[in-house]
This record gives sequence, structure tokens and C-alpha cells, in this order.
Amino acid sequence: MELTEEWSWRGRRVRWHRSGSGPDVVFCHGTPWSSYLWQAHAEALSEQFTVHLWDMPGYGRSSKDPDHRVSLDVQAELLSDLLSYWGLNAPHVVAHDYGGAVALRAHLLHGSAFASLALIDVVALAPWGSDFFRLVRDNAEVFGALPDTIHAAVVRGYIGTASQTGLSAAQLDALALPWLDAAGQAAFYRQIAEADQRYTDDIQPLYPTLELPVLVVWGTDDAWIPVDRAVRLAGLIPGAQLRLIDDAGHLIQFDQPAQLAVTLHDWLIRK
Repeated sequence: MELTEEWSWRGRRVRWHRSGSGPDVVFCHGTPWSSYLWQAHAEALSEQFTVHLWDMPGYGRSSKDPDHRVSLDVQAELLSDLLSYWGLNAPHVVAHDYGGAVALRAHLLHGSAFASLALIDVVALAPWGSDFFRLVRDNAEVFGALPDTIHAAVVRGYIGTASQTGLSAAQLDALALPWLDAAGQAAFYRQIAEADQRYTDDIQPLYPTLELPVLVVWGTDDAWIPVDRAVRLAGLIPGAQLRLIDDAGHLIQFDQPAQLAVTLHDWLIRK
């Protein structure tokens, strides 16, 4: 699924794609990912749903202008406006990693209506941010100046730790590619430097006010965001369903793709 469409928002260029027919489903990726992470699942669901893929500014094929902020607050405002641009009144939303915080902020702070919300290994609860995040935040300019080969090794090594079962060479190449040219290298460290827990602190007290169907899905072996966060998050959201998937890390889309596909399909057809 190539992102064949482009939308301009506050000087940013947002690449996106829509296909299929039926109820609308919007996929949100996180960091350091792109819509590539959701392509196989979106393609499978497009037989029964109209699926929407997009790359956040600063990621994937969307613009990576160094003058544009890419923090969670900005991405949530963009998502809210993007749903309006698409003419979607209340789509189903499926979100991973940072995409969870983006979707939650769009709903809780900007009034975007969702038919349902599936949260997969999401950034939503404090504390979050790894030692690597803190190191980059404090030394973003130094990391941005790394030689190409060393930067590529850093990106590939970092991405690889998100999988429990191991990524194929093709998967690792596709996930790393947007970050390997000059603009991508600067953007990779810039988006980490702009990571700030206050953007989830803003909304965490509001989770008990959610009044829509919510599914929380987590890999039991997630080394980036431990599975105890899934239990806590589901406990804060009234009526939330919890699904834990064994032998899956943070990249559950690749570690256990069939189980995730069945889980999402069963969730969406019942909503």
C-alpha cells in the first residue's frame, strides 16, 4: 500500500492512503515507525473496511522539516484535523506506541469522535522513556552528527530490540530506511529529543472518563513498555477489554501477526 496522497497542514506534508470499503478504520503508528508497520493488517482488513494509513510528520514518507515540531501535542492536533479533512465522523482507530497517546489526545482534548479504539503496546502511562531516549534528548546534536555507518548501526540495533522473535532482513531494512538519509538522521534524533512525558500526564487523569469501546492489546514480552502497563491501562478505562499475546515484544505486528490480525478483526466486526 503506497501512500499515494498528500495533504498540507501548517506547512507539513502528510502522506496518506485509503483503500477498501465498509466502516472506516484509521491506523496510527508510533516511533520510530511509520505506516509500513500496519500495511499488511490494513490490506487484510480492506476487504471489509475502508482503511486509512498515514505517516506522521517527521516519520516515514511525510515531511521532515527541521523547523517543524513533531511532539505528541502537535501530532494529536494534526490527527484531529486529518479526520475532518477525510470527512470521517467516528472511525474505528487502531493505534500503536506513540500513536496511542496521539489518538487519546485527539479524542480527549480535541473532541475527535471514535467508534472504537484499539490500543496496541501504547505510550499512555507514566513513567515512560528509555535510557536511550534520555541520552539522545541530552545530546541530540551530537547524535545527529554521527557518521552514516555508525548512525545506521544505531538505528538498526535500536529497532531490533523491539522484537521478541527477531525481524527479517527485509523488515529491518524497511523500518530503518526512512531514517538513513541526511534528513532522516536529523529527524530520528529530533523526534526523540522532543519526547516529553507531560503530553501523557495531561490526559492520564482523563482515562476513567472514556465512554467508547476500548481494546488494550499487549505483547507479554514487550521490552520497551512492560506488560504491567497494559493491566494498569485497562483497569483505568471503564469496560476496556484486555488481550495479552504471548511470545510477542513491542513489535507485535511482526512477532505474532496472525494472532494480532485475528484479534483486530474480531474486535472490529463486533463494533
